[in-house]
Amino acid sequence: MMHDILTITLNPALDKSTYTNRVQPERKIRCSTPYYEPGGGGINVSRAIKKLGGNSCAWFLSGGPSGEKLCSLLKEEGINFKAMKAKNWTRENLMVMEENTGNQFRFGMPGPETSEEEWKQCLEKLEEIPNKELPKYVVASGSLPPGVPDDFYLQLAQMANRRGFRLIVDTSGDALLKAAGEGVYLLKPNQNEFAALVGKEEVSALEQEQIAVQILEEGKCKVLVVSLGPRGAMVASKEAGISYIMTPPVKQKSAVGAGDSMVGAMVMSLLKGNMNIDEVVRYGVAAGTAATMTPGSELCKKEDTEKIYQWLLEHRELTNI
Repeated sequence: MMHDILTITLNPALDKSTYTNRVQPERKIRCSTPYYEPGGGGINVSRAIKKLGGNSCAWFLSGGPSGEKLCSLLKEEGINFKAMKAKNWTRENLMVMEENTGNQFRFGMPGPETSEEEWKQCLEKLEEIPNKELPKYVVASGSLPPGVPDDFYLQLAQMANRRGFRLIVDTSGDALLKAAGEGVYLLKPNQNEFAALVGKEEVSALEQEQIAVQILEEGKCKVLVVSLGPRGAMVASKEAGISYIMTPPVKQKSAVGAGDSMVGAMVMSLLKGNMNIDEVVRYGVAAGTAATMTPGSELCKKEDTEKIYQWLLEHRELTNI
């Protein structure tokens, strides 16, 4: 069965988290029993959608025992997925939380060497789907592993424009720039990625609206959502103009997973079709904020997301500039 939302992750991860009193060099560091979670951009978007009461299907490459463990964890969470076989092992990331200080140490691995035959599976299988069964939204998210060309997302964008599904891209570097050059439905850059879209190292608050208009006029996307971290998000589209959605003050435990939670909430809202773009992004900001209230790499919780969203609706005059 094909779902209306499909997520694609070429560089998934098995995320391992643990606690220790203090991280010190040259010493054996005693850690707590580690716990494991599925990871990688698109996979986390699918997990966030599930937590918020929606459904999607996660496509990803999977290799070795770490890939098998990843699939097992997704089954436990009830995530619909298609694991495409890869020769080399799925990467493992490590997060160590220091109990004395609350500091987080995140060690991200580059991912396995990936062959052309392996990464092309996603494009070929998507191309094989009949038009009447195509997903309405495809979320391409995360970094690309070694061996995958940086025009992979561009190739997805070309297919989306040819076949009519809406592509949402959340990545960085040349992969982002090339996809934007083809034009996609929605881009969600952070502030550094936003600047890179127009060849700048940074963008000041005074010029960000002008640059957002430039990106839309150049056809790089139809909807631009710039993540502003603790300041919320800027949303721009030709139809609705530009607006800002601020975040409410909450007690933050970890920023890990906030971006993926935001994307998951937005694509779920877009699919429902009963919200304007400001409301879509407002719900996304609520989910991203909810994710910061959870420890470690845990994603948003539905109850927290709904409470924050209602607060944002009730305080529009404070959170929508």
